[in-house]
Amino acid sequence: MDAAAHIDDLAAFVSAAPSSYHAAAEVARRLTEAGYETLDETADWTDAVRPGARLLIVRDGSVIALALPSAAGRGTPFRILGAHTDSPGFKLKPKPSTVSFGWWQAGVEVYGGPVVPSWFDRELEFAGRVVHRDGTAHLVRTGPFARIPHLAIHLDRAVNDSFAPDKQRELQPVWGAGDAQADVMGHLAQLAGISDADVAGYDIVTVDSAAPARFGAGEKLFASARLDNLSSVHAGVAALLAAEPAGAIAVLAAFDHEEIGSESRSGAAGPFLADVLERVTAGLGGDRSDLARAIAGSWCLSSDAGHAVHPNRPDRHDPVNRPVAGAGPLLKINANQRYMTDGVGAALWSRTCAAAGVPYQEFVSNNSVPCGSTIGPITAARIGIPTLDVGVPLLSMHSAREMCHVDDPAYLSRAIEVFLSARA
Repeated sequence: MDAAAHIDDLAAFVSAAPSSYHAAAEVARRLTEAGYETLDETADWTDAVRPGARLLIVRDGSVIALALPSAAGRGTPFRILGAHTDSPGFKLKPKPSTVSFGWWQAGVEVYGGPVVPSWFDRELEFAGRVVHRDGTAHLVRTGPFARIPHLAIHLDRAVNDSFAPDKQRELQPVWGAGDAQADVMGHLAQLAGISDADVAGYDIVTVDSAAPARFGAGEKLFASARLDNLSSVHAGVAALLAAEPAGAIAVLAAFDHEEIGSESRSGAAGPFLADVLERVTAGLGGDRSDLARAIAGSWCLSSDAGHAVHPNRPDRHDPVNRPVAGAGPLLKINANQRYMTDGVGAALWSRTCAAAGVPYQEFVSNNSVPCGSTIGPITAARIGIPTLDVGVPLLSMHSAREMCHVDDPAYLSRAIEVFLSARA
């Protein structure tokens, strides 16, 4: 898939995945169409786990997919592409419906670390899952539905000097007007095809409703919501479908809740991946010793979006290592293990990119700027798999709408394909 076709498919993927639950469902849909078998975690996997199998497990907003080589056996190692399905934003609170001076509003809670001012004055949609009292989950999305309005400059002459909105008072989206009783959950229940009274729970987030778009000179730039980190999830799906695993089991592990620390049953700090790897090894006839051997011979590629050098604020970047748009994915390095790349991992990435025929760039933080982190250190510590960190360089990370160069997501996917195929 060339860069233009890849970016158009990424746009379609993002559009289909407004929430982590939709993202997991879209990954499952694409892989199921390609012949992957969905496994029930409560079932016996003995007959399903076999050489050559293509397997899929969905847990809430997370998904793990495995492609077993034809020679897979006890102790076969894993090549894992780790990513995350969630993005920063806002989540609907309990009892969310309020009315103020005729404006219908929705109570929301901040999720993760969004660039808050970027969420004002844009049409947002609500998306996620509504849960029936019998436990059945229904995916819903509203389309353009709500808006967080700025205060006009005439009422705040200092707005351009400093803008730090009160997160409780000023972040409640407007979604209607009038004298009637406002009920946002009634609208979501209707979309789910169930009655208001049958809604027992929900996990609903706000997302930018604008469609992804190529723009700029030669349409070489790409703007979209949730590139952090659907750019990695999509690259992993495309790579898994193109990979030809040999000598290692190819794994895509896309987790929820990375933006809030990963500590959940479907997050990278939970048991999901470890449990799946253990059950797959057991299904191939292996025991705990075989699993330990498999882990020791495995690699995890933690893929999460990173920072391109900002043209207006180069002072916030390392003065020497300055990744630019269109020059390939990042190899992310941090002395304090906020990223897991070490010398051996760097050599593996170098061989991988060379085999894939793609360039790459190194990223390291400015010493005066705190460094973020990824699922990489969590996975390495939780399971013991050697891990390195990579990702697509972005501008405007954690804004409601982020941007990258058209070429970089395709570069990343080609490198992941080589990694999953264990050709380097």
